[in-house]
Amino acid sequence: MNWKLVIQLSLFGLAMAVGTVFVIPSKVEPFCWLVIFLICAYLIATRAGGRPFLHGVLLGVANSVWITAAHILLYDLYIASHAEEAAMMQSMPMPASPRLMMAFAGPVIGLLSGIVIGVLAWIASKIVARLKA
Repeated sequence: MNWKLVIQLSLFGLAMAVGTVFVIPSKVEPFCWLVIFLICAYLIATRAGGRPFLHGVLLGVANSVWITAAHILLYDLYIASHAEEAAMMQSMPMPASPRLMMAFAGPVIGLLSGIVIGVLAWIASKIVARLKA
């Protein structure tokens, strides 16, 4: 496992955590994540030294720590500029405790996004291996 790489790549998650609170609107966020996932998949494929899927999963979990922490700690600022998310939270199981709901949902979303990153990294590792051959 290349923990240094996972931690370094998770800084994209930290940037997105801060960015989604202060700058990045909800409609743009998925496109930012797509670009980040593709960059990370390539970097994992070329620098991890094996186990690209596992690196991707762990990266998704690490990203979710940054995102969840920022959204919980800066909740009022985050919700002020994310009306759709605020409305969605009111229809969720714990509408009176949105921070607690974020704390439970964050790791699940991190795991799912990590699986996506892992699959992309695995595909990228196959492509990189073919290009080197």
